Amino acid sequence: MSIFFAGLLLGTPMIDHHRVEIDHGGHRVEVTYRSDAALAHRQIGAAGAPGRPATLRCAWTAKLTVEREARSSAGHVLKRAIASETPISGTRPGWCDTQRGAIAQEVAMRSSEMREHLLAVAAEDRGALALELDRVHAPACG
Repeated sequence: MSIFFAGLLLGTPMIDHHRVEIDHGGHRVEVTYRSDAALAHRQIGAAGAPGRPATLRCAWTAKLTVEREARSSAGHVLKRAIASETPISGTRPGWCDTQRGAIAQEVAMRSSEMREHLLAVAAEDRGALALELDRVHAPACG
């Protein structure tokens, strides 16, 4: 069993990372993006009475957050958390407690989707990071 899958079964979030090194204004900047998927479960419906169908199901959501840490050779450290607007979600029939393993496996099967999200956030963040670096590297006016 992989560490990733075991971590999901234990309720710990999945963490993936992406590293890039850029040059900004003559300073080398090492940037690390870490992706965190926090699983939430919600019980929906009810167990059916004898002779009636059950509507019981577990709705789950994996909320993705990307943490960015940029370390400049000038000594500056910039951190930022970027929350995803579109979480990954699904439903499973039955009680949430009995479906946690199946949900963890379903999330694990969608890890490539989460990796693509991490890389897209890193690409979109490039402009914001450049602006933040401009501010910290700008000479102080006084």
